[in-house]
Amino acid sequence: MDPEDHQSPSDLRQVLILRPPPVFAVHEQYFSNKFQILKAYDSPLPTHDFLRSYAQSVRVILCSGVRPITAEVIRDLPALQLVVSSATGVNHIDMAECRRRGITVTNVADVFSDDVADAAVGLYIDVMRKITASDRFVRGGQWPVTGEYPLGSKIGGKRIGIVGLGNIGSRVATRLMAMGCVVSYTSRHKKHSTPFVFYPNVLQLAFNSDALIICCALTNDTRHMVNNTVIKALGKTGVIVNVARGAIINEVELVKCLVEGEIGGVGLDVFENEPNVPTQMLELDNVVLLPHRTAFTRESFHDAAQILLSNLEAFFTNKPLLTPVANEF
Repeated sequence: MDPEDHQSPSDLRQVLILRPPPVFAVHEQYFSNKFQILKAYDSPLPTHDFLRSYAQSVRVILCSGVRPITAEVIRDLPALQLVVSSATGVNHIDMAECRRRGITVTNVADVFSDDVADAAVGLYIDVMRKITASDRFVRGGQWPVTGEYPLGSKIGGKRIGIVGLGNIGSRVATRLMAMGCVVSYTSRHKKHSTPFVFYPNVLQLAFNSDALIICCALTNDTRHMVNNTVIKALGKTGVIVNVARGAIINEVELVKCLVEGEIGGVGLDVFENEPNVPTQMLELDNVVLLPHRTAFTRESFHDAAQILLSNLEAFFTNKPLLTPVANEF
């Protein structure tokens, strides 16, 4: 007889995964040693049928942005009490349905913030100094033939507009200020503890910036916030870096502005329809692209795994969760 037959659903340390988060994939042994991992992605059953087979026992689901936790998924799991996200943002989770059901959500807090901030600055430097484009120039054998390469732009003295002065945005601002940049920002609320100039909206920030670095969360209010009007306000030499979520930028309008020379360049880690990237971007030297990896370092993955494990352990032992997300959606 299966030992689980002697256990009630509340005794089971089951953790459901629809698709493995990258942190889990790297550190799977940590989780498997402590919990019973239910891998929907390895089952021959359709997802809906798999969920129904564990509907009465699964109280926890582990997820990331690679597989949304929709209202439909939540409704298939009537015993669900906790969603543990391996990301910082929660736009991939139906927070309204979680609130309606009384389901708690946790994230990994600011464990990725330093790495994302480092990469955001790196993208900005790359676009301004044409590092990736110059690398292609050399590897393509054009240096001996052409001899000259277009000038890049100085970093110091540039006016940087941070969109979202939270954990990541603050770190980006500190790094660029140390490089001699003049930092201003827009955010949901004015931060009285910072020396940076505040603008009430992204359009005014763009008018007064040489670059926008997007670090805010994706919400109904921020979706397509950076549109054609904002891009043109930034100007023909302006630069946009996005390390937040792709849909904050209207990607169709961004591509059009790039092709028509209405913006100086972009550095993007995120896109509207990942992993699909507009083909026009692939042909432009003033565009630097990353495959949504700014948070991916060995160190941050280790730290994130510890937070996930601690939240799961706390739940199953009826202790306070480490990183609950306030559900105000």
